[in-house]
Amino acid sequence: MQGAWAPRDQGQSPGRMSALGRSSVILLTYVLAAIELTCLFMQFSVVPYLSRKLGLDSIAFGYLQTTFGVLQLLGGPVFGRFADQRGARAALTLSFLAALALYLLLAAASSPALPGVYLLFASRLPGALMHTLPIQCPAILAALATLLGAILSFTCIPASTKGTKTDPGGPRASVFDLKAIASLLRLPDVPRIFLVKVASNFPTGLFMVMFSIISMDFFQLEAAQAGYLMSFFGLLQMVTQGLVIGQLSSHFSEEALLRASVLAFIAVGLAMAWMSSVFHFCLLVPGLVFSLCTLNVVTDSMLTKAVSASDTGAMLGLCASVQPLLRTLGPTVGGFLYRSFGVPIFGHVQVAINVLVLLVLWRKPMPQRKDKVR
Repeated sequence: MQGAWAPRDQGQSPGRMSALGRSSVILLTYVLAAIELTCLFMQFSVVPYLSRKLGLDSIAFGYLQTTFGVLQLLGGPVFGRFADQRGARAALTLSFLAALALYLLLAAASSPALPGVYLLFASRLPGALMHTLPIQCPAILAALATLLGAILSFTCIPASTKGTKTDPGGPRASVFDLKAIASLLRLPDVPRIFLVKVASNFPTGLFMVMFSIISMDFFQLEAAQAGYLMSFFGLLQMVTQGLVIGQLSSHFSEEALLRASVLAFIAVGLAMAWMSSVFHFCLLVPGLVFSLCTLNVVTDSMLTKAVSASDTGAMLGLCASVQPLLRTLGPTVGGFLYRSFGVPIFGHVQVAINVLVLLVLWRKPMPQRKDKVR
């Protein structure tokens, strides 16, 4: 990406700039993303067992998931606007500090001497700003890891990674200006790309929201086994997103990769409809991860190219709100489908929706844009 590195006159310390070059900051960003993803998957695997230990039924657990989804849905675009205005260093530091608060509250909820249910719901509140084995152990380790991430973000990430110069005296939209954020969705081609992103993610999102229940009831997994499975999923996601997609994008167009991800979704959905054991799920995880990563990376790239450099953070915040939207709707819709039709229904829904998306892509291809000069 041309000009993605900010010039020195934008509040950067010359010593810091010479100490950390562009490649070093990119590598550090991958490390920070790995820390955040690892901790997040640890949290996903622990919360269902902690909620069951605290006596929450499936309905109360659904409320817990919905609370987290709503907070992230509302916080994503605002956090993106904050990143646009305050820079990468402030945004990453804030995200890791919010995660630190979440994991500390989660660890406290495990203590018999404290009101666990209230602390469990309170631990969802910092989720609005998070956008990067006994029960207590994973939460404490995650808290320590996110504290390290906050320190690295504050000390090593440049204040700004954009090359655009802003007028200090000019008008600046508020971080909480929802009209300015929503106006991005009315730009040319943005609604269609965003709709494809939401539609293709929807079936898998339903399955992942219900996965904690499926892992206990359908796969009969213990907490440690579910943790291993989520670690496998997270590791594949990092490898695919960090290595595989980069190589593919240098040989194929975004349109070709988008169609490939939808075709892979259809294949995975067919396999999921016949899945009967955790071994079968492990076999289809690579295809599922490839589909998710490719779809999200390509659509995020298309959407950020459709806006000016000063609005890329807000657009990425809108992109990040897709998963919270699914976590908001998922417990209700996914719970109904699972109770009524079982696990195979998620495969059937995935096939049906992605066949429609594929037909739309073939009938009206997505626009091809070059990277804007940042």
